[in-house]
Amino acid sequence: MLTRIAICFGFMLALAGSAAANDKPAAPPDKPAAKTDKPAATSEKPAATTDKPAAADKKEADKKETIAAKLLFAAKQLPTIGKAVAIGYYPRGCLQGGVALPVNGPTWQIMRVSRNRNWGHPSLVNFLEKFAPAAAKATGWKGILVGDMAQPRGGPLPFGHMSHQIGLDVDIWFMPMPDHTLSADEREKTAATNLVSDDWKNINPKTWTPAHAAFIRTAAEQPHVERVLVNAAIKKELCQMQGDKHPTWMDKVRPWYAHHDHIHVRLECPADSPNCRKQPPVPSDDGCGKGLDYWFSDKVLHPKPVIPGGKPARGLTMADLPPACQSVLAAPAAVNN
Repeated sequence: MLTRIAICFGFMLALAGSAAANDKPAAPPDKPAAKTDKPAATSEKPAATTDKPAAADKKEADKKETIAAKLLFAAKQLPTIGKAVAIGYYPRGCLQGGVALPVNGPTWQIMRVSRNRNWGHPSLVNFLEKFAPAAAKATGWKGILVGDMAQPRGGPLPFGHMSHQIGLDVDIWFMPMPDHTLSADEREKTAATNLVSDDWKNINPKTWTPAHAAFIRTAAEQPHVERVLVNAAIKKELCQMQGDKHPTWMDKVRPWYAHHDHIHVRLECPADSPNCRKQPPVPSDDGCGKGLDYWFSDKVLHPKPVIPGGKPARGLTMADLPPACQSVLAAPAAVNN
């Protein structure tokens, strides 16, 4: 268990970036001169009063610049009005005009509903509506279980991910949808199936099935998919299954920390989002070569433990996000979404 926690912690630290912005507060208005006649004193008062709201607004803006952005975005329970736009980069951005994937569908169910993370750009919702029946057909499952997507306005999440910020990422569990509608309690307490052995070097033959390989392949074959992230042991198993073959879908399946109980699907930047930063293209190989060895090194499998009492990593603030995210945070809510 400690190993898994450390690996997840390493994953959260792996995605980092920086940006900065600051403004100096405006100087306070000059005080009126003492012992002036009444008309002069009266003429000075409106100027002083006019400056107070501006100073107060600036003070409030400066305060938000230092508050962890994850707290500000997590407090927004509804998306913004306006056209859907993915803004920024996958681990450093936000989402305007997000839409929700329904909690229940013909071939999907949302897990961890209480997190309010079943939001995304319309392209992500459309992807899931098409992928769910395709995955069910390929695997023989009733459907899929959908984990975290994004918050209503995207942005940094209070826990669980460094990405999932611009409405183009989704976690989908390695577990078939059951033949009944899950209760609220089941959605919160059911654990996803771990497909990896205890040593993190191979798949677990007791939980891994050919259906899981078909599940991953189907995700990678869908249009507009940028990446399908899985645990390195799962990637290694797929490489062994393919042998000397090099199907193009394997290029998109890449190893990453954790991801032993779900796939992480990432979509490419949509055409309607010019401020969405593209991820570098996948390498022109199937990822089964020597590069895979890194993921089984002692550095990855047995990372140094976190020193208790050490300085925690600084959380993102609004100054670290694209300027447009300030407007997203302040925008009116789309109550009929």
